[in-house]
Amino acid sequence: MSALRTILEEARAARVFSGAAWSVGTADAVLDRGWTGTRARPGGGAADGGPGGVPLDGTDLWDLASVTKPVVGLAVLALADRGLLSLTDTVGDHLPRYAATDKAPLTVTQLLAHTSGLPGGVPMYRDHPTRESLLAALGTLPLTGPPDTRVTYSSQGFMLLGLIAEAASGTPLDALVDEAVCAPLSLSATGFNPDAAGRARAVATEDCPWRGRVVVGEVHDENAVVLGGVCGHAGLFAPLDDMERLGASLAGGARALLRPDTYARMTAPHTDGLGLHRCLAWQGLDPVGSPVGTAFGPASYGHTGFTGTSLWVDPVAGLYAVLLTNRVHPTRSGEGISAVRRAFHDTAHAEYAQEPPVAGARR
Repeated sequence: MSALRTILEEARAARVFSGAAWSVGTADAVLDRGWTGTRARPGGGAADGGPGGVPLDGTDLWDLASVTKPVVGLAVLALADRGLLSLTDTVGDHLPRYAATDKAPLTVTQLLAHTSGLPGGVPMYRDHPTRESLLAALGTLPLTGPPDTRVTYSSQGFMLLGLIAEAASGTPLDALVDEAVCAPLSLSATGFNPDAAGRARAVATEDCPWRGRVVVGEVHDENAVVLGGVCGHAGLFAPLDDMERLGASLAGGARALLRPDTYARMTAPHTDGLGLHRCLAWQGLDPVGSPVGTAFGPASYGHTGFTGTSLWVDPVAGLYAVLLTNRVHPTRSGEGISAVRRAFHDTAHAEYAQEPPVAGARR
């Protein structure tokens, strides 16, 4: 039994989640993969299926939560490669509805790097129960400070990015993500708003007080629900196979998605001196407080999702690590996923990372 399976089976037994799937590999090979547990706990709703729940089978569909953000970021950067937008473009350049607001001068780069000054974690759905009212309210949110002076993780910034991508491409966001990211990598089961067949394979998330039911096959994030399930900050669902294809592509430089200089710009640090390490649409490795521990190298990058998902890449070691769980099932209150993530990533890197070649050494 692999060390990663042991970590995740122990976490499942401790009720951190009902199920988990994982993949660790390189651009050329999968080194460790598997799944453990069930799609829901007993009493967990439509996906339960009786005592112990329906066992995971590897085709399961996971709510990626905020791992949606870097996938949308890849689509935005692909538009930049095509000349359909510039990273210096502003909100006002593409979204006339915000032209008279203080959001108008915010740039695509600032939104991607979470340096726009927009707040994060705002439960807008509580006061704005329709898409139109929520989008209107985005224009009135007070900034936390001037742009480029601090890192403030902001789902609201990625809501605007999704709208910018649609305006620049003339394409709905779900179709754009499919065309720019999913199709080139054959991510055939990844997308927003799963159909009936997808919902039947979905892993349960929260017993949601707002909705009064266990959420299965519908986006967990409440703001995303109000926005119709298709938005820049959350809403994507994917199976393990697709996530490991994405990880392998990123570990190899994302050549099917972006020009090399764009990939380099995406993964470079953009927030030096601002306290937290951010790339474009991705989180860099912070020396203190990193959600994935300390083993991945300083050039590594990735993203986590509130539902218990993550994708992390070490480009120097040529390694990716995918972890998919439903840690919000049946409640979001547990904190056990933090230690599990760190143990998983530290162990994955220790077990599978290759030492980079020494300069000048013969091969």
